[in-house]
Amino acid sequence: MSWKKEVSEISDCILKENIDLSSYTTFKLSATGTVLEIQTKEAVKKILPILVKHKCDYRLVGWGANQILPDHSELIFIKLVFNFDHQDYFSSSKNEYILPASLGLNHLTSHASKFNLEGWEVFTGIPASLGGAIYMNAGTALGEIGPLVKDVTLITPDGSERVEIINEKSFSYRKNHFVKAGEVIVGATLIHRGTNPEIAGKIKTYLEYRKSSQPLATKNCGCVFKNATTYFQAGRLIDHMGLKGLNSGHLKVSPKHSNFMENTGGAKKDDFVNLVRVINAYSDRYLGIEFELEVKI
Repeated sequence: MSWKKEVSEISDCILKENIDLSSYTTFKLSATGTVLEIQTKEAVKKILPILVKHKCDYRLVGWGANQILPDHSELIFIKLVFNFDHQDYFSSSKNEYILPASLGLNHLTSHASKFNLEGWEVFTGIPASLGGAIYMNAGTALGEIGPLVKDVTLITPDGSERVEIINEKSFSYRKNHFVKAGEVIVGATLIHRGTNPEIAGKIKTYLEYRKSSQPLATKNCGCVFKNATTYFQAGRLIDHMGLKGLNSGHLKVSPKHSNFMENTGGAKKDDFVNLVRVINAYSDRYLGIEFELEVKI
């Protein structure tokens, strides 16, 4: 029996073959492929062993804010769409929050603003699912998600469930150190640092700053490169080299923030790769460094 046949017999799962994938990432690059939309943790437990048995290579796609998808791929992209009544769950504040990986960080920001949860301001303006944010230890100038994570629930390739208890060595800059090959983050427990009446104002101010300084309304993947240090910020260095507006095909370095690239319509993975190559050629020649990608190809 083929993997498609086996997967079709599992409830809470939708197989979409050879579809347009541009809507699965914030960058909206032209791409086609196969997606498995999985609606429950139990379905994930059943599906992963099937894919492993048939030697199918799979990748997770959350909100796709930091992912560059190829024009066409034989990979199977897994999209978690767990049912979760966030309005009911977030109707009151809690000491700990047990949340699904598919939940958008925008709901956390809204809840933090309403109940002034200290620490949760770090989510402000990040276009990501909780699982994706944990995987890459997403953050802003206000901090990172790592210190707010108590534990993470994962499904292993053999379909078993494990819980990772988070400690000070679990994360580093834009990286986790506990998700193993083939594992899928399905949920997590988050904490906060109590309440602070200034949090709502801090969230509002920082969101306004991001809107004014970053091209949030365009089709982009967020920051393209990692910052070497607080001072040696990638965007600042690219700007100093005079590369704002540099383009490759339908992709250009944002005129608003040099660590962003904007898809002006119809851009593809090759446009991204070429633009990265040109920027790094300049930085190697004039600065003696090459930027490390924050996004995943």
